[in-house]
Amino acid sequence: MNPQPPRPDTGRSTEVTVAVCQIAPQVGDTEGNRARIRTAVETAAERGAQVVVLPELAATGYVFTGAEELRSVAEPPDGDTIRDWEALAARYGLVVVGGFAERGENGRVYNAAALVDPAGLRAVYRKAHLWNGEKVWGFTPGDGSPPVVDTPYGRIGFMVCYDLEFPEWVRLAALDGAELLCGPVNWPLYPRPEGERPTEIVRVQAGASVNRMFIAVADRTGTERGQDWLGGSVIVDADGYPLTAPSLGEEAIHTATFDLADARNKAISENNDVHADRRPALYTRPRPGEERS
Repeated sequence: MNPQPPRPDTGRSTEVTVAVCQIAPQVGDTEGNRARIRTAVETAAERGAQVVVLPELAATGYVFTGAEELRSVAEPPDGDTIRDWEALAARYGLVVVGGFAERGENGRVYNAAALVDPAGLRAVYRKAHLWNGEKVWGFTPGDGSPPVVDTPYGRIGFMVCYDLEFPEWVRLAALDGAELLCGPVNWPLYPRPEGERPTEIVRVQAGASVNRMFIAVADRTGTERGQDWLGGSVIVDADGYPLTAPSLGEEAIHTATFDLADARNKAISENNDVHADRRPALYTRPRPGEERS
């Protein structure tokens, strides 16, 4: 997979306003969750957002009792949740990226995310790297690479939560030309030393910096079935610096406006380019008995 060359100048503005919506969905309240999402997206649109990111499993909540409960709330990509998002995208001229429990044609359930724009559903991604309880609640891991979609507001990639902690996976989206990577997440709240930032946010900053692309992460907040959530939603620039300050533990909508052209320039010095300087042939460990060619 080769780095994508910069796209030709089409005369279209490369400035975009992105919102990350930090809400508190709850298992067992699907209709209430959809209402929370609608309110959040409408508020983001009123604030000028063109791209809106929602949390992981935003329509269902996260902490399931088991496979039966999970299957009872899973939906196909043409279900009520995605149709809601399509209607919002068409009404406000938005790109919406959010997480949902997908019921696949094969009867399996995936921790999925969808990207919709005014034209409708553009892509669905199935989380490849399952976290903790997801492995026992009945989710099936996806095996497709992160989608990267040409939208009215730039070239947007997306993946789900724990996927962001695998540098190779983030790099795939970058090499496919993503200018903005969107991450629906549910980050559990863990203890950390006083004064330290959550390491989840640090890893997102690193992913943005080493790939020179923007990353927008929408986390959830609140407490669900005894699990407290971080509420670490953040938008990070192509140098790896936050453009928004997290509202840890609170419902919030954060917006940032930036120029996607910054993500098309991979140079970090006169003689260095974060993608052109890669040496992939050195990154594969030979098997025992084999020699590196």
